[in-house]
Amino acid sequence: MKSLQPSHNVFLSLGSNMGNRFEYLQNAVDLIFEEIGSVLKISSIYETPAMGFKGDPFLNCAVWINTSQKPQKVLKSVLDIEKKIGRLRNNFEGYSSRPIDIDIVLIDDLIINTEKLTVPHPEMEKRKFVLQPLIDLNSELIHPVSKKSIGDILTETEDNSKLHKQLKRLVNPMNNYNISKYSYITIEGNIGAGKTSLATKIADDFNAKLILERFKDNPFLPKFYEDAARYAFPLEMSFLADRYQQLVDDITQYDLFKESVIADYDVNKSLIFASITLPEEEYTLYKKLFHVMHKEVPKPDVYVYLYQNTERLLENIKKRGRKYEQSIKASYLQKLNESYLEFIKNQHSENIKIIDISEMDFVKNRADYLNVLKQIIN
Repeated sequence: MKSLQPSHNVFLSLGSNMGNRFEYLQNAVDLIFEEIGSVLKISSIYETPAMGFKGDPFLNCAVWINTSQKPQKVLKSVLDIEKKIGRLRNNFEGYSSRPIDIDIVLIDDLIINTEKLTVPHPEMEKRKFVLQPLIDLNSELIHPVSKKSIGDILTETEDNSKLHKQLKRLVNPMNNYNISKYSYITIEGNIGAGKTSLATKIADDFNAKLILERFKDNPFLPKFYEDAARYAFPLEMSFLADRYQQLVDDITQYDLFKESVIADYDVNKSLIFASITLPEEEYTLYKKLFHVMHKEVPKPDVYVYLYQNTERLLENIKKRGRKYEQSIKASYLQKLNESYLEFIKNQHSENIKIIDISEMDFVKNRADYLNVLKQIIN
């Protein structure tokens, strides 16, 4: 699984003056979500006169999205979406009626001047139908070139056209994937399955509180991979204490600004790993301590297990390049998978989701990511 790419805040201006204008805008927003990134906010819709040519009035709005796509890729995706909806561009088009028009207005605070892409959009300061929807999205936006607020630019613009705000609003397609019905989600899986990547991505998209396992700080982990027999017990004991403390600190404290909690591990991970790494007597003692410590820890509303075949797991482990993991054997990963599935089989819960991601890449392929989301919420 590839690591997550840096995300960008992108502001798009949408317009339509042909046919069922509202439906074209909604189709565009749906495709933007499916093919580019998360839709953070959609402005009100404004009816405005055609500018630069004689034609029917437009419905205009703006959309704020978050995406890991690079600017040039965003442009390609936007043009592909226009084409799917029926917009045919050519080099000599000029201004004309169109079923959909999608312009990239801002990308973070970037200034881009290439043959195909200019950001900020060079005409934005002359267009009320761009500026007012942007203010709806974020009143604190600053133009990265002029350093003026969008509100000041709107006040100063020479565009005298009238904007008529519409009562009807577009539906955010993210509503169909909202994980907020779950207060606490755990993402589990074998080493290298992509647990952290998926948990991070979902938390970013849905404003959830993210809990990541602190394995990097464990001094016994590199030693364990060098000498498992010697370091298994101190490793598992240190994980037991650290996971317990982290969950008590993070899950039991209510966060007013987050709707859900999502973690890239479950407390029972300690038992699953210990059952493989510890001899029987040590495991019996370990299990007693575990149950004493974790009887008060909240249980997740949904437990997601990412199944990945061993060959792909080894590839992912090699790609992420943690030196101490490179000696992990296929047989160890197979034992872990068997132990996870045995644990799942013995649970009496309907909220366990086993998702086979062997043929997916939910970091690189957005369709795969949305597929995983659907399986979690359904």
